[in-house]
Amino acid sequence: MSSSTPLSQRLTSLDVFRGMAIAGMILVNTPGSWSHVYPPLLHAEWDGFTPTDLVFPAFLFIAGVAMAFSLSKYTQENKPTAKVYGRILRRCALLFALGVLLNGLSFLLGIHSNLRILGVLQRISLAYFFAAIAVLNLKRRNLWILSGAILLAYWAAMMLIPVPGFGAGDLTPEGNVAGYIDRLVVGTQWMYKQGQFDPEGLFSTLPAIVTVLTGYFAGDLLRNKSVTSDTSMDLVLGGLSSLMLGHLWGIWFPVNKQLWTSSYVLVATGWSLLLLAACYELIEVRKIRRWGLPFKVMGLNAIFLFVASGLLVRLLYVAKVGEGEEAPSLYTWIYQTLFAPWAGDLNGSLLFAIANLLLWWLVLYAFYRKGWFLKI
Repeated sequence: MSSSTPLSQRLTSLDVFRGMAIAGMILVNTPGSWSHVYPPLLHAEWDGFTPTDLVFPAFLFIAGVAMAFSLSKYTQENKPTAKVYGRILRRCALLFALGVLLNGLSFLLGIHSNLRILGVLQRISLAYFFAAIAVLNLKRRNLWILSGAILLAYWAAMMLIPVPGFGAGDLTPEGNVAGYIDRLVVGTQWMYKQGQFDPEGLFSTLPAIVTVLTGYFAGDLLRNKSVTSDTSMDLVLGGLSSLMLGHLWGIWFPVNKQLWTSSYVLVATGWSLLLLAACYELIEVRKIRRWGLPFKVMGLNAIFLFVASGLLVRLLYVAKVGEGEEAPSLYTWIYQTLFAPWAGDLNGSLLFAIANLLLWWLVLYAFYRKGWFLKI
């Protein structure tokens, strides 16, 4: 049922967890209609936490876990070379460029009125880059200190720095410090819908770096401990502790995904640790692996799935069925014609998302059978 030696190879449980995260992202991002979505499949409107609010930080957490394995030889006896830094920079630059490409396509197709610079892939790129630099240059104790310092400094900045016209400690979309700094540095013309706040803004990427580092700490634990249920329990205890601390901190600094508050980092990390513990216990310790194959198939090509599905959705949005200004998009037509009439608005919207997910799973299963794994 278990092994007495630490893991040094690829974690199958991590691939499964990554597949769960990307499946969740596809499911919540492609309902048949945004007017008909079950509440757990929506982000919290502002403060609060729903299952959907776990999807994005889970990706960053998973990237950190993988980092503990991929960079391990450079954090021990071997010093990282310029080639190592160059490889990290190229990977992160490509991720950032893919994100801008998707945003640019939305702009060119008329889906959005402006070219947004930041976004999901861009945040993954920036957070991974700075976390990797820290991991390669700091000892574990100092990484913990850095993580705590970032979360505390972010809290202090958000609560103490006054925003013109709003004052200090205003955490509304218009009055928060993160949005104000983004408006100064990035400019509203490059922000989400040219608004006053960007949910993947530049300043709020700082605590997202810590989300990657929490994953690194978990991965470092897995890499150095034996494959036993005791290791799974360490993850569980860490997850419960993070959840309790996050909710406690949330009394003074609300749990908020869009602001990526320090309390949100801890709550999301807590749930990520618990899910990783479950996958690790079942797959690595108990060797119960068959259930994880559907998720593994998606997890091994997660970035491809994110980009390709994003491209398809954008094309479905702009393709029209019929003529005239009132002609529905192909996306809407499929939902209204194939799903809503027999399943109803709400269930039809959910089934549309599930059908989209299954379609992509079939594509990726074909990739899996052929051994096609697209990496960055």
